[in-house]
Amino acid sequence: MLAVERRARIVEALRDVRSVSTDELSRRLEVSVETIRRDLLSLEEQGLLERVHGGAAAPENRLAGDEASFPEREQTNESAKLRIAAEAVSLLSNGQTVMIDVGTTALAVARAIPSSWSGTVVTCSLLAAVELGNRANIDVLVCGGRVRAGDLTLSSHFAREFFETVHPDIAFLGSGGVDAQAGLTDYHLDEVDVRRTVIRNSRNSWILADSSKFGHVAQHFVARLDAVSGLITDLGPDETLASAITDRGGVIRVA
Repeated sequence: MLAVERRARIVEALRDVRSVSTDELSRRLEVSVETIRRDLLSLEEQGLLERVHGGAAAPENRLAGDEASFPEREQTNESAKLRIAAEAVSLLSNGQTVMIDVGTTALAVARAIPSSWSGTVVTCSLLAAVELGNRANIDVLVCGGRVRAGDLTLSSHFAREFFETVHPDIAFLGSGGVDAQAGLTDYHLDEVDVRRTVIRNSRNSWILADSSKFGHVAQHFVARLDAVSGLITDLGPDETLASAITDRGGVIRVA
């Protein structure tokens, strides 16, 4: 396991519990205690955890169940997100209308779109719009709405009404969590209706989720997993989650 993947799993472990011991992390990740200590030092320097005697604790300024900040998420599982983005853009064809959602993985997709691609991008992400706005061969359409800090997401009824009029060929969806029973979930209630509208109107819709999202359930339900075309991820999910996607025709693409 690469260090970046190991450290992402440590951060993920601290989303479910307030603290975890060094010995427990060593057993879970099958590496030495010294390796875990180096990981904890690196993650503390990034502000992603606090080292305590015998282990690590979640930062005091993060409530249980809250989404990590945008800078934190950008640094977590970065290599996995780049692989997912490369896999996602391999599905593009010239002339398509493509919806790019919010989140760090969706932004990685925007950045990975090759310069040779031409088409239309619709988005509720100001970051994605800025990334693609100067491309001469891409028309970028941005919805209205209220801006959420960090991700610079646009939401509210203005955003939903915009996406009710658009029928993308393909949509790349961000994710708060992907679970066999709970389905696709999200942290931000205002953005749920937008994502549901996009799923309903898109010819193909793909969840973007690295393996740290598997089995994680955010506060708000978005959609059942059989409502989307499939999942683009970095590691294959377990049998239960895979079946929830594939039993009704969904596809799992592993980068």
